[in-house]
Amino acid sequence: MTGPHPAGDWQPHTVVTDELVDPAAVRAVATLFDDDLPVPGVGDPLPPLWHWAALPRWAASSELSVDGHPFRGSFLPPVELPRRMFAGGSVRFPGVIAVGDVVRRSSTVESVTEKHGRSGRLVVVVVSTVLSASDGAVAVRETQNLVYREAATPTAAPVASDEAAGLVPAGPPLVPAGRHRWDFRTDPTLLMRFSAATANAHRIHYDWPYATRVEGYPGLVVHGPLMTMALAQTHRLVADGSRIAALTHRSSKPLFCADRAQLVYTATPDGARAELLGPGGDAAGAHSVVDLSFA
Repeated sequence: MTGPHPAGDWQPHTVVTDELVDPAAVRAVATLFDDDLPVPGVGDPLPPLWHWAALPRWAASSELSVDGHPFRGSFLPPVELPRRMFAGGSVRFPGVIAVGDVVRRSSTVESVTEKHGRSGRLVVVVVSTVLSASDGAVAVRETQNLVYREAATPTAAPVASDEAAGLVPAGPPLVPAGRHRWDFRTDPTLLMRFSAATANAHRIHYDWPYATRVEGYPGLVVHGPLMTMALAQTHRLVADGSRIAALTHRSSKPLFCADRAQLVYTATPDGARAELLGPGGDAAGAHSVVDLSFA
């Protein structure tokens, strides 16, 4: 059995593993999006950001803390603040990863920065990852920004709507709603499947009592990576033939299970922007934004 790691012993270090881009994991992502696009098969290029699900990193059960994440102080620093948020990052694609390849993943913590925001004390952890193809060429360079926040005041669990409780299935998550626009629909089953596909055991995405009573949210929280992958997926749906060379993404505010939202894709002088907007369609209140540049 293992448990929390001593805070004073932690030092940033690089973790290197060789991983198979499993065709079964790729099919799982395709069935989750259920958008009628061809399922990438062995030898096909892996769509942008699909490495998040095609290369899941499962922690041993004895390594999991109360929130479902691995105990801090091993790879990630021993931050004391309890609430974790996927805040954004950037990804460059200098090469191509193919389904069925064995790739080398090298990850390290680049920085740990304490800040103070409107909601109190914050700690921002920046993690960098490099994926190298089987010939040694770098295919993906990525940074992710993780934000840790102070604890929320525990609340009594609110009464869920039928939709949020999963009594009304959402169906496919991306539903056409006009030119370059899609309704984004979520339900507890989608969140559970995405958690499984990405080896994400964070309880705010599937454990209603924990999300509402412990972390103080009004319902289950839609994964930041799910919103970001859905935004990147809109480029595949537009199918203009351009290849994504790089992208930046940021998550500004949480989206809760069954909340109404839309994905909007817009061409820009430098590439394209995809935004996840609430029912009012106000870009200033976007939950998540992805900016794309093309090769």
